[in-house]
Amino acid sequence: MSLFSDNIRALRVRDKISQEKLAEHLQITRGRYVKYEDGTSEAPYEILKKIALYFHLSIDLLLSVDTRKIDGTDLISLENNRLLLPIQVDPNGDNIIEIVTEKAKAGYLTGYSDPEYIESLQQINLPFLGSGKHRGFPVVGDSMPPHEEGSIIVGRYVEKLGEVQDGKTYILITKNHGMVYKRLNKNKKNALVLESDNRFYPNYEVKFSDILEIWEFRCNIGRTDNKQPITEIESLKDILLELKREVTEIKEQRLS
Repeated sequence: MSLFSDNIRALRVRDKISQEKLAEHLQITRGRYVKYEDGTSEAPYEILKKIALYFHLSIDLLLSVDTRKIDGTDLISLENNRLLLPIQVDPNGDNIIEIVTEKAKAGYLTGYSDPEYIESLQQINLPFLGSGKHRGFPVVGDSMPPHEEGSIIVGRYVEKLGEVQDGKTYILITKNHGMVYKRLNKNKKNALVLESDNRFYPNYEVKFSDILEIWEFRCNIGRTDNKQPITEIESLKDILLELKREVTEIKEQRLS
């Protein structure tokens, strides 16, 4: 038995629909559907998509999460039925902010849609952030000053790509680039351009199909570089980094 077959059986029973009626909706025979439910046959993509749409769940969850453990009221439905995001609330009904620590970072890339994994993360509450689903992510490296490595970026979940605004900063969870915090621009038809505030790091593109989650920057928790005013010091640093970047590009051109 597979997790998928367990899921579709539990969902069908929950909705009190017979195998025959569900098969009719999927435009297949009951015999064919029964094989998916008892795990003796794998459903092709077109059938997976129809089942996901029927139960208002994503294919991700049907294949990888035990839906019997999910309370349907604790989910956010996303654009094109692509994903369902588990949320948690405190006794007052306020959203809990899960913190993805540096230690938990690697696990997040595979557990981002697993309610049990999300529940295992450290939690805080910041009522001043207002409505929306928020989550904290660790700052890694020096590509986005003045945020220092070791601090936490809190982001608000972005449900639709159309909400992304050029020039604003976001945390992206991607299939091929992992977890990154960058300034985004939508000047590509099927991709986002990711820019670092530290000009030493070159821009690069991420295809829409590679994006799993987007979180809009709301606040920083922990360490920030407050040792010097972010004026002349940062300007001089930017100039030196830009010179270093240009020298690197010249060397690469000569080698190629």
